[in-house]
Amino acid sequence: MKKILFLALAFVFSAGVFAQDKMDHKMNKNMHHNMMMKDGMMMKDGKMMMMKGGKSMDMDKDMTLSNGTMVMMDGSVKMKNGKTMMMKDGDMMSMSGKMSKMKMDKMKMDKMKMDKMDK
Repeated sequence: MKKILFLALAFVFSAGVFAQDKMDHKMNKNMHHNMMMKDGMMMKDGKMMMMKGGKSMDMDKDMTLSNGTMVMMDGSVKMKNGKTMMMKDGDMMSMSGKMSKMKMDKMKMDKMKMDKMDK
């Protein structure tokens, strides 16, 4: 009976260790994704912003990315294949040319931070 109880406890504790490992892996993956998106361009409140090293500033010139995509200061994007599009609020473009959409709650948090800094 003691052996069964001991084995049951050992199983419970080992399952907790495996669950923690999976959670750490997910957190590392999310942190890696967030770090990758720090450098690039973003349309925010109708203005193009440049993000470099976690800091954002107004975009001051047209950019040509590593995959040949051109991003203009007005938010227009011209792909290497000639296709054009216009970025909308929350659209982000990495330096490698990958487009993504910023989550609205993240945009609101950034706006609140900027408002506090202005005061």
